[in-house]
Amino acid sequence: MLNTKKMVITALFIAIGIVLPLAFHSVPNAGRVFLPMHIPVFLCGLVCGFPYGLFCGLLVPPLASLFTGMPPVPILPAMIFELAAYGTVSGLLMNFLPVKNLYARIYVSLIGGMLLGRVLFGVMNAFVFSAGNYSFDIWVTAAFVTALPGIILQIVAVPVVVVALDKTRLVKLN
Repeated sequence: MLNTKKMVITALFIAIGIVLPLAFHSVPNAGRVFLPMHIPVFLCGLVCGFPYGLFCGLLVPPLASLFTGMPPVPILPAMIFELAAYGTVSGLLMNFLPVKNLYARIYVSLIGGMLLGRVLFGVMNAFVFSAGNYSFDIWVTAAFVTALPGIILQIVAVPVVVVALDKTRLVKLN
């Protein structure tokens, strides 16, 4: 059942997912390193749940590419699958994980989404760049080594924002 408040929050996260990377891309390579497009999708999944997180993850990359040129078209398919997985998995785990502790639910949901999303990112890039130029080493470097500052930022900032939204009663988490 669709919820108007969740639809509005999802639209807000989609807009943030388009605009936030612009600030990071004003510094060379900061977008690739800090992964600013991922943050609003995770927030949407954790706060609004599935299917809103899925919808946000599916729409942010192509809309951002259309309006800003980022992400570039060659990596767009991989980012669509990656961010769709982030929103879906974090939303499903957040809503159905049988853990009472809010912090534990947030972290398990966030990290579960991160792992599955990065795997899909690698699989999609292997298909897109199937000419033999994409290897396991390239995937590990792109998904974990280069992205380490962004992963740390997500692990620190996303739970803080989710808890703040819950404590201020802007959203109600289970």
